[in-house]
Amino acid sequence: FADFGLALVLLTAMIGQLFTQVTASYCMLDYTNSHFQTFTLSATMAIEASGILHASYLFQYIVAFLFGRKVETKEEPRNAIQSILFWSRVLMSCAILGISFTVTLSAILTDKTTSWDGLPSIVGVILFFILMAIVGMLEGMQIAFFAVAKLTEEERHQNAWAARVCDLLFGNDGSGLPGFLIGRQLFVA
Repeated sequence: FADFGLALVLLTAMIGQLFTQVTASYCMLDYTNSHFQTFTLSATMAIEASGILHASYLFQYIVAFLFGRKVETKEEPRNAIQSILFWSRVLMSCAILGISFTVTLSAILTDKTTSWDGLPSIVGVILFFILMAIVGMLEGMQIAFFAVAKLTEEERHQNAWAARVCDLLFGNDGSGLPGFLIGRQLFVA
């Protein structure tokens, strides 16, 4: 329990993250009604404005293109200077992502990680990609579920699988979304 760091993971997840996520899922407006939330939002917006994570926008445009959809936004179209600044940040972010990816794979392949003793490097790489895919899906699901919460039941039931997921999520007297948040957070941690 303590040797694998499970105690620290559970403590951090339960006290630092789950309590606030479950509270916020029930009391969304009340939760955001504080100066601390304004500060937190400002800090996260500054991180976004820095551009270090702008590679995600490139991936968003690629996925939208592959599925034949337009990226919908409420922002005004960018002028030439804004486009240059935006795509410069995307390029910088892709460089940071490439370096991070290289360092991470290099560490896995040269056994410079804290993974299990005797784990073959190739298995470590495969596990890395599987876990990244799962975490990515869980993060995307969280965003999608909060967006779907705004839809009517009719809109949610336009697709059979979406209807099943939404029935599980929003049924059970409203315990589905907090339950998902708890399970997602523990899986990610």
